[in-house]
Amino acid sequence: MCRWLAYSGRPIFLDTLVSKPCHSLIHQSQSATECLAATNGDGFGLGWYGAWQEPGLFRDAMPAWNDDNLKSLTHQISSPLFFAHVRASTGTPTTRVNCHPFVSGRWMFMHNGQVGGWDRIRRRLEARLSDARYHERCGSTDSEVLFLLLDADDLDADPIAAMRAVLADTRRAMIDAGVDEPLRLTAALSDGTHLHAFRYSSDDRPPSLYWRHGDDGITVVSEPIDAAHDQWTAVAPNTVLTVEPGGRVSLAGFEVELDRRVAARVAVA
Repeated sequence: MCRWLAYSGRPIFLDTLVSKPCHSLIHQSQSATECLAATNGDGFGLGWYGAWQEPGLFRDAMPAWNDDNLKSLTHQISSPLFFAHVRASTGTPTTRVNCHPFVSGRWMFMHNGQVGGWDRIRRRLEARLSDARYHERCGSTDSEVLFLLLDADDLDADPIAAMRAVLADTRRAMIDAGVDEPLRLTAALSDGTHLHAFRYSSDDRPPSLYWRHGDDGITVVSEPIDAAHDQWTAVAPNTVLTVEPGGRVSLAGFEVELDRRVAARVAVA
């Protein structure tokens, strides 16, 4: 399992969250406490919005704790909306193109979790990519495929509905392939104005996700980045948290509905 954080609010320097707190994301790359693996050393990534519509991106396959460039960049870059991610591979290679976040146009996405039976459904999901989105694929992760399945037009129209539809298609593919393992996910998605953070699982064990309203803005994290645990609120399972421009936060149920034919097969199993 990976660890990540997302921030939206007044511009702050990235190291305010990424490296300075006592349980910062860089600290979690070696000593995470709320996931199966304490070490998340299979690369890292930063994505931030600044002067341009498209986000900036810096990723590397080095462990986050061992990269001086990361510390220097987070100390120098200020942004009103940014993502940071440390990776623990679930089987795909440790390469730069497999590190999060992923970017397409103005959209940015990162993910933590698992798609059960990925090797058994990968081909059929990749075949559903449009030609344009398929040519954007650079790595080999399930995370990147989930992002690219979010068609650009669907994202512009309704990003939450687009995510729900992609996860429903993924669940159907898993069930059709006889996959018993769950689909578990926390993910962040942004167009540079809105931030959407999802917590979902097809079983009762979704990855952890928390949020906090601070003096500068809203921070969403895989696990608290400091010792003030009472100031962090857990996002409920199967929920999407949205931060709008201006800092308004809304939380809504995020159920992934299957059609009756598939739901009946799940019930029988």
